Amino acid sequence: MNPIFKHGPSPQYRIILVLLLSASLMFFDHQMASFETARGYLQSLVSPLQYMANAPKQMMNWASRNIVTRQQLMAQNEHYRENELFFHEQAMQLSIVTLENERLRSLLSSPVRAGIDKMFAEILSVDSDPYSHQVVINRGANDGVYEGQPVLDEKGIVGQILHVGASSSRVILISDITHAVPVRIQRNGLRLIASGSGQIDRLIHNFVPHSADIKKGDLLVTSGLGGKYPEGYPVARVVLVRTDESREFAIIYSKPVAQIDRLRYLLLLSNTPSKEQTTTPRVDGASAVKKDSTVAGKS
Repeated sequence: MNPIFKHGPSPQYRIILVLLLSASLMFFDHQMASFETARGYLQSLVSPLQYMANAPKQMMNWASRNIVTRQQLMAQNEHYRENELFFHEQAMQLSIVTLENERLRSLLSSPVRAGIDKMFAEILSVDSDPYSHQVVINRGANDGVYEGQPVLDEKGIVGQILHVGASSSRVILISDITHAVPVRIQRNGLRLIASGSGQIDRLIHNFVPHSADIKKGDLLVTSGLGGKYPEGYPVARVVLVRTDESREFAIIYSKPVAQIDRLRYLLLLSNTPSKEQTTTPRVDGASAVKKDSTVAGKS
């Protein structure tokens, strides 16, 4: 007589099958990047939920910005007027310094670096995994974002685009343990590699010989090698230099200049030269040569 209920595979066979299938999927994704397209579609599907989760915060921010007293508005307006005068004075100085640097570079037969397209973005969410330093921003393929695009804040380099969706993207931060960026010491041009340590306030520099000329407080900027990051953008500042002769290499730590734990608005740089041409007023030769020694140090 046939049984009424047919029994399928035992639980042991099922878990073995699931483990084999999971291992196969991880192998193909790691070795051949087979699921990059699917990951992009999934990122696009998840982005509406991220927008919805971020909506209460946006409403509270809007309320806090708009529900203020008349005295607060008057104080803010006065503060903005003072800042406007200060920024105008800085802009005039920057115009003169930029023109002087261009002339000095032409004298040294050095090409002037072309402008770079820039795009603003806002953070939608932060990865909750303590071993993965990543954030999600509100820009995607529809805005021209691409994988590997450099990202920075108002102080320096933050990271680069890791995955791109239609309307949102994932950014890997320079503090992530899987990230590294080529840098150089601004003081003497010595090249290093800044690797993430898994801590937001520390970068590691491996394989630095004891004889290297590096000091605490040195500013590290992007070297331009590798083609990911444009040259000359601040990355970190050296906070520890330890030369232990019992070790093969020196111990070097630095702290990112970007405020990794306070990010909100980001700036995306494009490898396409900017189409906008900036104009600066012309000055005579005497004023251009007036600060040669100072500008030469900056350029």
